Amino acid sequence: MSTLIISHQLCLGHDPGPGHPECPARLHAVSRALEALGSPLLAFAEAPEASLEALFRVHAAAMVERVLAAVPAAGLYPLERDTILSPGSRAAALAAVGGALAAVDAVAGGGVAHAFVAARPPGHHATRDEAMGFCLFNAIAAAAVHAHEAHGCARVAVIDFDVHHGNGTEAILRGREGFFYASSHEYPNYPGTGTHSEDSPCPIVNAPLAPMTDSAAFRTAWRDRLLPALRAFAPELVLVSAGFDGHRKDPLSMMQLEATDYAWLGTEIARIGAESAAGGVVSVLEGGYDLDALGASVAAYIKAFPAA
Repeated sequence: MSTLIISHQLCLGHDPGPGHPECPARLHAVSRALEALGSPLLAFAEAPEASLEALFRVHAAAMVERVLAAVPAAGLYPLERDTILSPGSRAAALAAVGGALAAVDAVAGGGVAHAFVAARPPGHHATRDEAMGFCLFNAIAAAAVHAHEAHGCARVAVIDFDVHHGNGTEAILRGREGFFYASSHEYPNYPGTGTHSEDSPCPIVNAPLAPMTDSAAFRTAWRDRLLPALRAFAPELVLVSAGFDGHRKDPLSMMQLEATDYAWLGTEIARIGAESAAGGVVSVLEGGYDLDALGASVAAYIKAFPAA
């Protein structure tokens, strides 16, 4: 087995309403692609519900309580213009974070080389104090802190190839020793951050890419800037905000990537994981809004991880 897939049907219950790009059909598209891969490439596990204490490690208690209290009994409730709650949002969000924590447990425990969390809503825009950009709670940041506190990982890397900069993750990890954050993203695009890099205490390496960036430029940014920085950090665990919305068919970006670019990057990530982190990589689904492109890209990415 090369990849453990962690998901939950509850993640389908978050429904921001007709026409919203972050829709339940995204998870159906990913599930169909994973089913086509089948055994022996994959194993499957159900995501548990995250505790509130896990959320409080990366979010203010008042923010968590405000979001959960706003979940409607019926209909829809907008936290902001594009971040909308439905009756199933609480269960979905807690399963998404719980899946990321369970993935860390599986990989840090040494029994699994790569875990992929197929869950929604996404999380990397959620800051300490605010849900935003389709994101309720920051699963990847919670997973990173969990790796440090529960498993004693002294050097935890988070890398992000979603077309949108993970402003929430960067902000949460900034100022924490033992963490690393690197991102490629289209700029300018939502949320308009990610232009600066920092050295310490959490190294932050951003590679903003112009609209219409093609495969060659994307790979150059990772090969020449982001992956060398990741390798130099020598992480004990690599966490990936895996957003596939840089695909040329995606409606929310202007980048011109193909599924093969995600396969290439998956191969490079797996190589660094094997070199530095004893193979330990956790990937968490973020964006990707063209259903066919999303399924094809997820499958190509997962196939890049070698069988253990």
